[in-house]
Amino acid sequence: MAATRLHRSSRLPPLGAFMQSEIISIAILFLLGSLIMWVANLAQKRRDQNLPYQGLALISYLALTFGYGLALLAGLMFQAMETLFATQPQLLNEAGLNGAMGPFGQIHSPALVSLGLWLPALAGIVLLLPPVRRLVARFIPIDPGSPVHAVALSLTSLVVANLLITLGIGLGTLAEMLEQQANGDSAISMAGLWAQQIFTALFAMIGVGWLVRRGPSSTFERLGLVAPTVRQVAIAIGLAILLVPLVVVVEYVGTLLGVGENTDVERLSEQLLGPLFRSPFGIFTVGAAAALGEETLLRGALQPRFGLLFTTIIFALLHSNYGISISTVIVFVLGLILGIVRIRANTTTAMIVHGVYNSTLALLVYLGL
Repeated sequence: MAATRLHRSSRLPPLGAFMQSEIISIAILFLLGSLIMWVANLAQKRRDQNLPYQGLALISYLALTFGYGLALLAGLMFQAMETLFATQPQLLNEAGLNGAMGPFGQIHSPALVSLGLWLPALAGIVLLLPPVRRLVARFIPIDPGSPVHAVALSLTSLVVANLLITLGIGLGTLAEMLEQQANGDSAISMAGLWAQQIFTALFAMIGVGWLVRRGPSSTFERLGLVAPTVRQVAIAIGLAILLVPLVVVVEYVGTLLGVGENTDVERLSEQLLGPLFRSPFGIFTVGAAAALGEETLLRGALQPRFGLLFTTIIFALLHSNYGISISTVIVFVLGLILGIVRIRANTTTAMIVHGVYNSTLALLVYLGL
């Protein structure tokens, strides 16, 4: 189904939250991340001016480490509880819990959820270490001494955390949970989706130095957000439309090879975005909002420092609602194409490709094709 091929990140909103609390939750995450990145940019500015900067850099590193420490502790406690209840089921009865289901009954793999908490947290801390950053700099074009690059590199561990936790809970379980609380509405509201992607774009702007090291025009130039030429717009629209039948062919071949769409992927994608396909503005939103946030952050901010391949891997893993499926391969290929468009043209042109592609698929769903 075309709904499962719409490529936007699937950071799930709090279950059962109303639209207002959903936006507030997104805003809080944005403010926390932006504050850490802002401090890192203050340190970067002093470093560029050959002034002492290590204190500010350390503050940003410690803030991240504190968050990672909480996640690490939560993961280890979760794993210990799961092991305890598995080896001593009588404790469930003593605690008045259902012995058949237990506290982890709805979770597909408690061990994977635990792993998704503590392993990426540990990786995030390790990536802050100077020797590790120097090693990584051999493979991607980062400055190992840059506080901004250090924070950005460390934050990539959250992508792995999101994927592992999603897989651990289970796509089918998530779909059932969303079905119970959605009541026919999209699990992600239209306003929530716009808020998520606008905050993502603002985070990218702050990440590259806006408000600290760059003015608005310099920030847009660094992100590749420039006015495209008529030729670039035409090529972007044509490329996006061309990608749609190619994706259909890839999925058909995948089905013949026994690696077609997973029913849980279909159900979860329908719950996340399906109702948005029922209105013209919803169709516009699934294209424009995703293009605004994802392209500004990934192709605009990250790709010039992380390189085409690493950024594309991040892009593919961000779409955790696809699990590991044929759709993941499609997203990866799409990411490569968008990255090449960024290199050959600019981020704005990549936005047009992404937005038109998503909206075209949504339109096909709307038309029942």
